Amino acid sequence: MKAIVGSTLLMLILAGCQSTKQANLPLYQAQDWVADGVFTNGVEGPAVDKQGVLYAVNFGEQGTIGQVVARNQASLYINLPEGSIGNGIRFDRRGNMYVADYKQHNILQITPDKQVSVFAHEPEMNQPNDIAIADDGTLYASDPNWQNGNGQVWRIRTNGQVERLKANMGTTNGIEVSPDNSVLYVNESVQRRIWAFPIVQNGQLGEAKLFYQFDDHGLDGMRTDERGNLYIARYGAGEVVILSPKGEMINTVKLKGQFPTNIAFGGESGRQVFVTMQKRGAIETFYSEYAGRAINTL
Repeated sequence: MKAIVGSTLLMLILAGCQSTKQANLPLYQAQDWVADGVFTNGVEGPAVDKQGVLYAVNFGEQGTIGQVVARNQASLYINLPEGSIGNGIRFDRRGNMYVADYKQHNILQITPDKQVSVFAHEPEMNQPNDIAIADDGTLYASDPNWQNGNGQVWRIRTNGQVERLKANMGTTNGIEVSPDNSVLYVNESVQRRIWAFPIVQNGQLGEAKLFYQFDDHGLDGMRTDERGNLYIARYGAGEVVILSPKGEMINTVKLKGQFPTNIAFGGESGRQVFVTMQKRGAIETFYSEYAGRAINTL
């Protein structure tokens, strides 16, 4: 009994030390998490599972998904079906991974035991790019047409049924749901705009409100934190901008590389932010004051 109590006490002390260490880490200061060239230039779609493992697409070569268990500890998780290349990744509450397969116009589902299937397919998609997931498991997918400078937004129900919610937008890219599931944020990379759509009955979208307009550089992936602040990867600017739920700029995080593609929250506290970096084939990280929304919904 004494040994068990002592062991438990030691674990609590170590956990407390780790929490204190994380609490004392400087906020909003970027550093490398995975070195250059471990992923390809197509590194995208970071997401963290219930066990705290970070995933991103295109580990070593296109058409793969890599997993990262600690700093510079990345390995191959799975090869996608031939001809498929992933982009955005999200997890549902059951631990299923959903991957936007932009080459085959699919949303793939990968179960915890690595069974891969086509969860949704829509030939009229240009190239499903990024995905967001609501608390009820509904998926929303951005769908840019880079050549024509326009895009769409799709909803994928929990049974795999696909419905186009918006057409004739700009080049839709980053997409995310607010913590209370009342707003869907969609950005347009080339037009440098972020739109806020109210999510109304049955998952439909209400009238859009222009949430924020940037003057320069492209926009890519987005995530919200537990307070509803929106984090945006600013492609070409080498930064992550943080906007309040009112659309006010509250912080800018300068990154080491210039071309961030997407964002995920993780770490033991849920406050560690991971940023995939195109051209470097790397992943950077920084700590935020708040935990990510996704961490609280897994």
